[in-house]
Amino acid sequence: MSRRAPRQLSLGIRLDDSATFGNFFVSEPNRQLVAHLRQALDESHQPQQQYNYLWGPEGAGSTHLLQALCHQADDCQKSAFYIPLASFNEYSPAIFEGLESLALVCLDDVQAIAGNADWELALFNLFNRLRESGTCLCIAATMNPRQLPLALPDLLSRLLSGVIFSMQPLEDADKILALQLRARQRGFEINEEVASYVLQRNDRGMKNLFGLLELLDQHSLETKRRITIPLVRELMGWSAAGSQSEVL
Repeated sequence: MSRRAPRQLSLGIRLDDSATFGNFFVSEPNRQLVAHLRQALDESHQPQQQYNYLWGPEGAGSTHLLQALCHQADDCQKSAFYIPLASFNEYSPAIFEGLESLALVCLDDVQAIAGNADWELALFNLFNRLRESGTCLCIAATMNPRQLPLALPDLLSRLLSGVIFSMQPLEDADKILALQLRARQRGFEINEEVASYVLQRNDRGMKNLFGLLELLDQHSLETKRRITIPLVRELMGWSAAGSQSEVL
């Protein structure tokens, strides 16, 4: 969480410490997007105001990237604000007031407030203030801005005015590489066979897969055993019945 954004603390929103650029597996279709975001706060590369819109299916990684940008802002001693608008019922549109004083504002799941007149107007006004102040704005949603069921036409024109990226979810081969990358960053290794076994017998969402990887790491340390297919089966209670011969 950005230590220089006390307002974030009052909301009870905590950023994931592991949501960094270095911890994000970059597939080829998303390479340009990630490179662009990593320079979003670099004033020598960008104009005074930078607006980016990321859209893609749930689990594609937009939340990770928004939070990574907030962590980067913190590292650069710049103030940042992140809010998951999927939980907008817990707040009021007044939460947008004063954000133009910050260096970075990240709004996640903006599709959640589409059709809500009060929130749409608040976002429209915020957008105008951020443009005037030069604050970097990054928005993420599960759909293209043209697909949002907006009630305020002027808001759509604002959302279409920046750099728009379509995030591509990872293919299975890249998910295996992402699991191996995350394992190395945690200080251990899993081979391709084990990673493939986990992928084929588990929910394929990356959040769930990374959670399972953490459990495997803990179990491996507790049992002082390498992470192998039998260890995975033991932890998850998966049956080997009907499967082909497993290799240690």
